[in-house]
Amino acid sequence: MAVETPLKGNIGDSIKRKEDDRFIRGKGNYLDDINLPGMLHMAIHRSPFAHARIKSINTDAAQAVPGVVAVVTGALLAQHKLAWMPTLSGDTQAVLATDKVRFQGQEVACVIATDPYVARDAAALVEVDYEVLQPVVTPQKALEPGAPLIRDEKEGQKDNHIYHWEAGDKAKTEEAFAKADRVVKLDTFYPRCHPSPLETCGIVADVNPATGHATLYMTSQAPHAHRTLFAIVAGLPEQNIRIISPDIGGGFGNKVPIYPGYVVATAASLLIGKPVKWVEDRSENLISTGFARDYYMSGELALRNDGRMLGLRVKMLSDNGAFYADAQPSKFRAGLFHIVTGSYDLAAAHVETDGAYTNKAPGGVAYRCSFRVTEASYLIERLVESAALEMNMDPAEIRLKNFIQPEQFPYMSATGFEYDSGDYPRAMQVALDKLGYKELRKEQAEKRKKGELMGIGIASFTEVVGAGPGKHYDIVGLRMFDSAELRVHPTGKAILKLGVKSQGQGHETTFAQIVTEELGIPAADIEVQEGDTDNTPYGLGTYASRSTPVGGAATAMVSRKLRDKAKKIAAHLLEASEADIEFDHGKFFVRGSPSKSKTIQDVAFAAYTNLPDGLEAGLEGVTYYDPPNMTYPFGTYLVVVDIDRGTGQVKVRRMVAVDDCGVRINPMIVEGQIHGGLTEGFGIAFMELITFDEEGNCLGSNFTDYLLPTSWETPKFEMGETVTPSPHHPIGAKGVGESATVGSPAAFVNAVIDAVGHLGIKNIDMPVTSDKVWEALNKVGAAE
Repeated sequence: MAVETPLKGNIGDSIKRKEDDRFIRGKGNYLDDINLPGMLHMAIHRSPFAHARIKSINTDAAQAVPGVVAVVTGALLAQHKLAWMPTLSGDTQAVLATDKVRFQGQEVACVIATDPYVARDAAALVEVDYEVLQPVVTPQKALEPGAPLIRDEKEGQKDNHIYHWEAGDKAKTEEAFAKADRVVKLDTFYPRCHPSPLETCGIVADVNPATGHATLYMTSQAPHAHRTLFAIVAGLPEQNIRIISPDIGGGFGNKVPIYPGYVVATAASLLIGKPVKWVEDRSENLISTGFARDYYMSGELALRNDGRMLGLRVKMLSDNGAFYADAQPSKFRAGLFHIVTGSYDLAAAHVETDGAYTNKAPGGVAYRCSFRVTEASYLIERLVESAALEMNMDPAEIRLKNFIQPEQFPYMSATGFEYDSGDYPRAMQVALDKLGYKELRKEQAEKRKKGELMGIGIASFTEVVGAGPGKHYDIVGLRMFDSAELRVHPTGKAILKLGVKSQGQGHETTFAQIVTEELGIPAADIEVQEGDTDNTPYGLGTYASRSTPVGGAATAMVSRKLRDKAKKIAAHLLEASEADIEFDHGKFFVRGSPSKSKTIQDVAFAAYTNLPDGLEAGLEGVTYYDPPNMTYPFGTYLVVVDIDRGTGQVKVRRMVAVDDCGVRINPMIVEGQIHGGLTEGFGIAFMELITFDEEGNCLGSNFTDYLLPTSWETPKFEMGETVTPSPHHPIGAKGVGESATVGSPAAFVNAVIDAVGHLGIKNIDMPVTSDKVWEALNKVGAAE
């Protein structure tokens, strides 16, 4: 008989992360730790120009370098029909450029060598004769009549326009604006930024020429989906492809797309018959892999004189770079921007968006955000702040006046999203009380009398995560469900296999806790496995904060499936009717006789040794969970800043974050997720910027030029919580991985505008650097 172990790690317990021990000891296994016998190395020759026609490529000098095995060009790939590949958005992208280059840093040729440094040196010797063309670096210029055509290889493509997409009711919105006492408008730009994971992207491709099996070790957030894409692109039988994602040092959306380096390394391994490793360096990661944001947004809010919001009108233009490669459901051309009505009871809204090609690297990754939710949240919260400023209302008051009320849930938004649950006034009140809002407003008034600049920023965000449902949401056509497979051994220990894939989120602990809650097996007795397509059920991966809403739900459901079977076995062991068996905290007992019980460990042992007649042996199962709706985490963030009139320097004095992500599985991990997201939001608001000069040169290709926050700059965060379970999720969890990055940039910027708004300054676009603030102050005669 199995030995009973004490229960630990139920939902709500802040147990330590199981995976941290190996990470802290340096025992993690990352992509660059993988070295195979006979392995070759790959380096990429990239374009120095943003827009240029390729007249010829000479690889003689590179091929002559001792140690070089092969030089791969687009022409060679074209012979194997691999020169172009599909993007996640259904566009096409050059694997290696054949006709012309379309952004600085685009992949032109690859060198395969016995040593990584030889490969890099030889890649620099590839000679390309370019005819430089006029680049286009903004979407506005790209859409001007007569602008240079970037995608001239696409049949029927006559200009640089990609898509037009609308949501909401235009006529109803126009009626709302016609009835308004006033209209508040804001034009703002959410700049291009980069996820910058600690570990860059890479692959070790090992195609066995004897068996035809391809084992691909990849930094992949979605290994199963990537396997299917590889099968489609490379023409390999899918059952012959195994993708293994080892430990991943951060993803943040950057490791969802398929990059050319993955494809070329696999093709090279297939053609040469040896394993090929490619690991990009930091500059390659910053220049050529998926960017985020880059949205120009114009919002108008229709209001009554008492501050009641009547309608919202939005126009938006996105810069998609040279290839439309956004990571998002293919049915939604602007992702989940529908959430732009935010936390407010808006009767009417209408959104129009357009996308354009430019001579920049393809962007559109969901950088710690669920497909354009960050941009939407930023716009509505900056717009509401503008309304408060223009109407001389308290920013908290105007929000409280317009919030969707708790009794209105489930709530259908004007853009067609059904919010699941929420209590926005309560979250805001918790935040206001924690900050001491009223006292700080008095302090601000006193400081203004002395000419000092102090601001209090507010952002009350609503996020949308957990894509599916599969009938509406997909990635490259694959329905967005997810999966969990649970196997309980005779000793009562278990293995949980998932279709999602951690990049540092703590899955090994969090998902074990769900099983603990549902079956009573201690979390320490549950091994969680992910990231191996041969040994885990098919899933769509981890991004858009969908692991807990979808993969977590699958885990709860498969646990319940096993619990139902375990109940039959317990009834057999207890010689009672199944209808009389109850379950509580890992024990099955006869109703009314709690002393007559069997533990889950007893039942697990019996599942292999002592079964009732007719019942199949074993205690294992698999569930594919297709969510009925997405989940809607929310919260209120408050920021206090002081601004120096002489330098424009913004000092964040306090930051209070109150999050509601439904049921918290492991509060300590949740707080860690929020802390990291707030740090990233702080960086986006004040520091991070990928920009380009008029020639399309990328400015910000290293961490000297692309500034990330360190512990030195990052303010201290004060956190609070409310808990509003999602009514349709099996355990009421909503997901939290992206909330802080979604909600915090607007709070930081609103604090700055709150400090200077009375001087006539209505907007400063991110990043809000000291020179921008000083220039704005100087323009209104307020700088020192």
